[in-house]
Amino acid sequence: MMSVLIVIHLLVVIALVGVVLLQRSEGGALGTGGGGGFMTGRGQANALSRATAILGALFFASAILMSIIAGWSRAPRSVIDEPASTKSSSEKPAGEPSLLDQLKPGGAPAAPQAPQK
Repeated sequence: MMSVLIVIHLLVVIALVGVVLLQRSEGGALGTGGGGGFMTGRGQANALSRATAILGALFFASAILMSIIAGWSRAPRSVIDEPASTKSSSEKPAGEPSLLDQLKPGGAPAAPQAPQK
């Protein structure tokens, strides 16, 4: 289901980019060029504006639908209920000097000290 929705979303995105690039702008863009064509003047502006609005609405709808579907598979969890003994993989053991210890004035890392009694 999700892969079908992603493909539809990508097709809408490609069509939206194409329609936006075909529109006439003040400074010149892909829409400017030779005379003739299958639509000219006001009819083209109205059709391209309507197509842009429809494709924009489809883009937002498919993006929201994908986020809702992605949220269905997640189980609720609480950060507060996690045990405090869980260590992240980035934490170092107590005996190893950290990067901040190496940056102290003097250049040498501080040696670990034994606890005093």
